[in-house]
Amino acid sequence: MKNVIGEAAGDIWRYLSNNGDSTFTALKKNIKRNPNELCLALGWLSREGKIEIEPKSKNDINIHLNE
Repeated sequence: MKNVIGEAAGDIWRYLSNNGDSTFTALKKNIKRNPNELCLALGWLSREGKIEIEPKSKNDINIHLNE
């Protein structure tokens, strides 16, 4: 499972690097992975300080890469 989470984290990082800030909704639409994998990968990236996560609305979050 750790490999799957790491691969999903790489997918998210590349997507944000190429496309800029994103919402979780957009990540789910554009990265073809299980939403649970995306959540775990976002936690991984956040813990490593690679991304910032901020509330966007009641039902969504905004994600951006740290420079």
